[in-house]
Amino acid sequence: MSYGQYGSSLRDLPRLRKSRRRRASSWDRTGGNDDRLTIAPGSTALLADVEGPGSINHIWCTVALPHRDVPDAVESDYLRRLVLRITWDDAAAPSVLVPLGDFFGMGHGRTANFVSAPLQMSPQDGKAFNSWFHMPFARRARVELISELEHEPVFFYYYVDYEVFEPAAAEDITAELGYFHAQWRCERPTDGVPQGAETNRQFQVEGTNLTGDGNYVILDAVGRGHYVGCVLNIRNLRQTSDWNWYGEGDDMIFIDGEPFPPSLHGTGTEDYFNTAWCPTQSHHAPYHGITLPGGENWSGEISLYRFHIEDPVTFAESIRVTIEHGHANKRSDDFSSVAYWYQSLPHRPFDLMPVAERIRFARS
Repeated sequence: MSYGQYGSSLRDLPRLRKSRRRRASSWDRTGGNDDRLTIAPGSTALLADVEGPGSINHIWCTVALPHRDVPDAVESDYLRRLVLRITWDDAAAPSVLVPLGDFFGMGHGRTANFVSAPLQMSPQDGKAFNSWFHMPFARRARVELISELEHEPVFFYYYVDYEVFEPAAAEDITAELGYFHAQWRCERPTDGVPQGAETNRQFQVEGTNLTGDGNYVILDAVGRGHYVGCVLNIRNLRQTSDWNWYGEGDDMIFIDGEPFPPSLHGTGTEDYFNTAWCPTQSHHAPYHGITLPGGENWSGEISLYRFHIEDPVTFAESIRVTIEHGHANKRSDDFSSVAYWYQSLPHRPFDLMPVAERIRFARS
């Protein structure tokens, strides 16, 4: 029986199957109620090490500092200091390397209740994290949590739910299926231009960009696969009482090394994220949403998501997913992002920015 006969949709639920459900979790091996890991600062915890063929279908976790409610608690930016790392089939480089909070759909080291199809943050106050991305593998899945805290341990509770398939499925997976990938990037600040003598209107909405050069890069991957979405986080750094909309940045997705203009050229930041007219409201839907809308005059922290579940962006050789930071790349704001995609192995290796840069604007 091949992977192709294992479904997850409502239409497929009646289909009888031969897979075996398994779970790796933090349950208390003594039989008590201490159902968590206590992860020391600077250490790495192995959450799951599974022999394939199989597929991780759901990850749930929650995390807290032991002393989070005391006034002198430090490292409250732990959601950027904790890193989720997943490696498939003993590859030389991980395919997932993302700060924990960002991976589950919201940046800035923050949480809030929201619901999308593949990712959710659930009560209380969005501190329960869920992923329903399916992650098939042929030989092995290794899931780890890296702590880059310096002073505090963390309490970590988790499930990694997966299926194990019959050996014949391994060939099907390597031949027909992509491996799940996720990468965190940031630019702090983006490389904008001074306003100078321009009026606010000229600075915010006028000018040209006919190359895509200087766009913020969400994903730059090589191989065969499909891009399935992103989370984009913006911190508005422009201090002004004038109209201070952070958007107007066109999305531009370059496929297989194509020149400008790319096959997929959009019309503005809010348009790519399926909203309109400079939104100031929180919203969450299966495939798009605004989990953090910013403050007055679009100040402060913004977090948005767009998932290409019904419309994945396929590529045969390479893909470069970009978006302008302000119209014509004029704005200099704090951008960070997570890209999600599937592709064949091996992939182009990627690193994670040092922790000091990831938490540069951490909230106290």
